[in-house]
Amino acid sequence: MTYRVIQVGTGGQGAHWCSTFLRENVDDGLIEVVGAVDIDPEQHENAMEHLGLDESQCYTDVEEAFAEVDADFCTVVIPPWLHEDVVDAAIEHDLDILSEKPIADSLEASVRIAEKVRRAGVQMGITMSHRFDQDKTSLRRHIQGEEAGPLDYIVGRFTCNARSYGTWGAFRHEMEDVLMIEGAVHQLDFIADMAGSDCKTIYADTWCPDWAEYEGDVQALVQLRFENGTRATWEGAKANAVGLNGWKSDYVRAECRDETLVLDDRELVRYPYDADGEQVVGGRTADPEPVMLDEQEKWSNTWLVEQFVEWLDGGEPMATNVEDNLQSMALIEAAMQSSRTGEPVEVQSLLADTRASVEAELSD
Repeated sequence: MTYRVIQVGTGGQGAHWCSTFLRENVDDGLIEVVGAVDIDPEQHENAMEHLGLDESQCYTDVEEAFAEVDADFCTVVIPPWLHEDVVDAAIEHDLDILSEKPIADSLEASVRIAEKVRRAGVQMGITMSHRFDQDKTSLRRHIQGEEAGPLDYIVGRFTCNARSYGTWGAFRHEMEDVLMIEGAVHQLDFIADMAGSDCKTIYADTWCPDWAEYEGDVQALVQLRFENGTRATWEGAKANAVGLNGWKSDYVRAECRDETLVLDDRELVRYPYDADGEQVVGGRTADPEPVMLDEQEKWSNTWLVEQFVEWLDGGEPMATNVEDNLQSMALIEAAMQSSRTGEPVEVQSLLADTRASVEAELSD
């Protein structure tokens, strides 16, 4: 079956959806884009050029588009604080939903969206693109293979030189807790996925240095402990002097029983355990062995669109369905709370309390 889609948001990241993520799935016959929405009419050009829409199929109002266009689902590629309004409209018109991360700009709003979706009986997926990028997918599969042995802990680094206003998109420079909401939402998500467990506790220290032209915190040091005993530490920064590991060039080191795996700027290597090389003084005892990255036709959001369609076709729910992706939002909310209080936060208790509060609110 070919599914009919309304693309909400055709500028910024939405332009990439038009030119690449949707386009490749249109070419494969999985979807047909039948409408597009953006409040800026000039951005409609992206949908017309790449998806073959005409001007009559492009709208500036979501409600009008959903009422007039016959579709099966919508995509949501607009700022996080606007997601809930689009979800409400989609539910009203019985549309399934595929949304860019994060679910919303707060855990409460995210839980509320997930509960509304559950009650309405529609399907909603979140495009956690980094988790399904080629390099992170390759590392995850290797961690879960037989060679590495049990995973002990993970170290992640995401550091950028993006301190000047507008470098990271003007709206992000005016957001509170921007690194957590717009950056760590990806990194902590794929670290948790590699750990293979929900997070038990998180401790985070976030701040904004004087030289960073942001209103919210853009630097972070985070410690995580997962329910299966795995630990992780993550360094995030948007205002460093140099970008060692920027967007999609992450550093991740996985310390396993039988080998150390290092992903750095999209190159993956392994260091097998050497019983004869044990030492305390000195550097590396062996050279790394390159690990070839996995090969397949689609990655990132292009692959996630395909996964969503397979779910709509009756397959298993995509791994980043809105309910399961609440774990990612809980990590971010817990990290922000930890930074404010200076104390570690119990992630699952926070999520449970938020669920209870939202369910009571929606039941009134």
